[in-house]
Amino acid sequence: MQGLFLWSLVFPWALSAAPDPKVIEAAKKEGQLVWYNTLVQPHAKGVIDLFMKQYPFINATFWRGGGTQVYSKLMIEGRAGRYDWDAVSLTNPEFIFDLKQRNAINRYSSPEREMFSEDLKDQEGYWTGYYALPTGLGFNTRQVRKDQVPKTYQDLLGPMWKGKKISVDTEGQELLMGLIQTWGKEKAVDYLRKLAAQEPSLGRGNNKRIELTAAGEFPLVIAFTHSIEANKTKGAPVDWVNLEPVVVQVDSIMLGTRAPHPNAAKLFIDFVLSQQGQELLQSYRRPTLRTGVEPDPPRLIRGFKRVVLHPDRSQNAQESLKLYREVFGLP
Repeated sequence: MQGLFLWSLVFPWALSAAPDPKVIEAAKKEGQLVWYNTLVQPHAKGVIDLFMKQYPFINATFWRGGGTQVYSKLMIEGRAGRYDWDAVSLTNPEFIFDLKQRNAINRYSSPEREMFSEDLKDQEGYWTGYYALPTGLGFNTRQVRKDQVPKTYQDLLGPMWKGKKISVDTEGQELLMGLIQTWGKEKAVDYLRKLAAQEPSLGRGNNKRIELTAAGEFPLVIAFTHSIEANKTKGAPVDWVNLEPVVVQVDSIMLGTRAPHPNAAKLFIDFVLSQQGQELLQSYRRPTLRTGVEPDPPRLIRGFKRVVLHPDRSQNAQESLKLYREVFGLP
């Protein structure tokens, strides 16, 4: 037992489940892997490179784009009868729901899934969240004292935050969807109407709005906390707090039903969910989700009540976007 403990200190991914030898042999015959994803180019390449280092008999490639771009590519290729991809990762729960309905993704219960909380995966094995995008409240540390920082959603409705003081995303319907999951539709919509009455500054894009917050354009910003943290580590005068329940999107990885190289895809999914794969994502400052691989800092995903946007509850995503835009008076 002591030897196993010491081994795990030197090679922490050694505690990950061993791949099925039959899958490895089949993957050797396939020799290829194609992954569609939404990671930024350097991170996607880093994941692929380390995977090929571990499995040098597989020539792995990837195509990346925004969530809508990846989904559109899947649909266009599917209509043409092309199925070039083996694994796909997406954040948008409505797209994942649609892929499942179209039988475009298949069940695969990776042995690594045991290290992920129940709310971060579906029960049937169609998808597993491998990193998170939590939404919280950022603030300009030069404009807002610590004792002034709102600690709850209700605090944002105070009179001092009225009149272009809070930056809100024009396409932030995920906040509405998450609050509906927790509070119910009536309470969630009522709250957002009150937030809209605060006359927030409406804009698009997490990073851009965070940068404007750091520049003093507005004191508060509702945005992805890991993006705020990234700006903070670069010296920007910003910090953040979690508002409970924290609405969390997860980037989920899935196996294609018509994957040309299904065994290579299974090895890849195992790798992304493994200790080694998660530690690589951790090094990229992604909010990792595997038990035992804490994001930096851990408060990005630990220590609060959260609501994860589940694909099986996202059938009305377009309706949510329409309602969100209506609440904030957007065209």
